[in-house]
Amino acid sequence: MNFAEEIIEWYQRNKRDLPWRKTEDPYIIWLSEIIMQQTRVEQGTPYFNRFAEKYPTVELFASASEDEILKLWQGLGYYSRGRNMHQTAQLVMEEHAGYFPKNYDSLIKLKGIGEYTAAAISSFSSNEARAVVDGNVFRLLSRYFGIDTPINTGKGKKLFTDLANELLDKSQAGKFNQAIMEFGSLQCKPKNPDCLSCPLQAACEARKTNRINELPVKIKSLKIRERYFNYIIAQKDGQILINKRGAGDIWENMFDLPLFETEFPSHAHDLIRSEKFISCFGEKVKIRSVSAPVKHILSHQKLHASFIEIESFSDRFLSERSWFYVGQDELEKLAQPKLIFHFFENFHKLNT
Repeated sequence: MNFAEEIIEWYQRNKRDLPWRKTEDPYIIWLSEIIMQQTRVEQGTPYFNRFAEKYPTVELFASASEDEILKLWQGLGYYSRGRNMHQTAQLVMEEHAGYFPKNYDSLIKLKGIGEYTAAAISSFSSNEARAVVDGNVFRLLSRYFGIDTPINTGKGKKLFTDLANELLDKSQAGKFNQAIMEFGSLQCKPKNPDCLSCPLQAACEARKTNRINELPVKIKSLKIRERYFNYIIAQKDGQILINKRGAGDIWENMFDLPLFETEFPSHAHDLIRSEKFISCFGEKVKIRSVSAPVKHILSHQKLHASFIEIESFSDRFLSERSWFYVGQDELEKLAQPKLIFHFFENFHKLNT
């Protein structure tokens, strides 16, 4: 058997029973592809099920508010995906009369859909002969063919995409694409791949040359940025002061607490004496409590957060900022970053 036949035969025996594999609806496939980006199957599947149940059509998705989308997305991370999906759904309604495209050339023009996602949707929904190349495919092909060209360079991406298209079984492109990704995910894993039971082991260059742990080659990514977030907990008449985040930073249009970001770790008593803080809350502020520091890791950022509960503050400048008071019931309806959501879970337990 050739490479494609081996991969497909393995897939028929070992494939996982995943809900998005039971449809050829390009909209539902799109939902799954975007949700599963940078996400483990175990984590992403419940989110997919919730979105597919609440918004079974692109029309329903497009007609939802952005806040509703972000609230359902809460906890999944990479929130720009949810915003881009909402805009894409609205574009499909406006420019495609509500019919989600199936062909690669139309899909690639939609917001948030790149070469991989367009190839996946077009091949899974209409068997268009476009090879998918994700991390699993990079790893499998790099090891099998012994290719040490870095996968995160323009040269590497072109090389592996061309190779995947050469190997593609065009008569069953969708099945081949599902198979090669599943093989990389379950068999040719990043760590501790199951080489002994691998049907490709005899011809695998990485196994022959003992380079399994060296491939694929990837150029080191950007340095992690350290950020120091000082969140303020200010309550009045049973309500808490909330901030709606703006554009140009993480968690766009989501809700957190009034934030004072500092270049280095800051002591709470020094913070409340700063000019910026006084301009917001006045000079008579007292500190009620300060949380232990909390670390929160994002893709290229490490957040160091502390939560400072204050009293005896002034809110006379509130109208000049994106801050407002909400009660507990309203707070639960707002889309919050995971860091903030977990804080409120613990905070409410301590205050009930």
